[in-house]
Amino acid sequence: MTPLMRRLLPEQVEVTEVRGELAAPPLFPEEAATVARAVDKRRREFATGRRCARLSLAALGCTAAPLLPGPSGAPDWPAGVVGAISHCDGYRVAAVAHDRDLAGLGIDAEPAGPLPDGVLDAVSLPEERADLARLTSTAPEIPWDRLLFSAKEAVYKVWFPLTRKPLGFEDARLRFTRETATAGLERGTFAVRLLVPLPPALIRAADGGAVDLTGRWLVGEGMVLTALTLPAAGSGAERPA
Repeated sequence: MTPLMRRLLPEQVEVTEVRGELAAPPLFPEEAATVARAVDKRRREFATGRRCARLSLAALGCTAAPLLPGPSGAPDWPAGVVGAISHCDGYRVAAVAHDRDLAGLGIDAEPAGPLPDGVLDAVSLPEERADLARLTSTAPEIPWDRLLFSAKEAVYKVWFPLTRKPLGFEDARLRFTRETATAGLERGTFAVRLLVPLPPALIRAADGGAVDLTGRWLVGEGMVLTALTLPAAGSGAERPA
């Protein structure tokens, strides 16, 4: 499998991505209990996501331990670690990093098709819809509406662990830049402007300066992938460009 999410993240991040399901390592009993009553599809997504996370954490030098859902449904990561898990049909990915390198990490994977009717209006601002219309006129092969949805999911995965507060789709304004396609993959960046007051945790993560978030996106092999990282204060970690 072509490593896709790996292309979107800085070297400080450990990434495990697979097509299909992983049978090992096994779930911890506490993890299995959280999805015991879920449908089979959800149990398989959960299990492979946790297995990918365990492999990524091992690459960081972390001891295997249960990864139980936190308040937002995302894993409660070990102390000193930031991370995220995502999946879409036939694809699972987990990414982790030390919090001394990154203060925030968000990833998302979606199928490369248009959003269902009516969803775009619910997840976008009027100016974003105008931007997407212009982009679609020049690159109709890219599902820009799905890309917007995915990027906002990645933003939320950075926001919530730092703030423990909700962030609505209308609370972030995104703009997309397209780069030259390579090896059959469309790719680019997205700029994020948060439209709500920044909490102290996010200001501290930006080392007291302005928070200028820039993420990366990729479309290929039937998927839309997005990633957003926030370097830790004083870490010198790469900021996506």
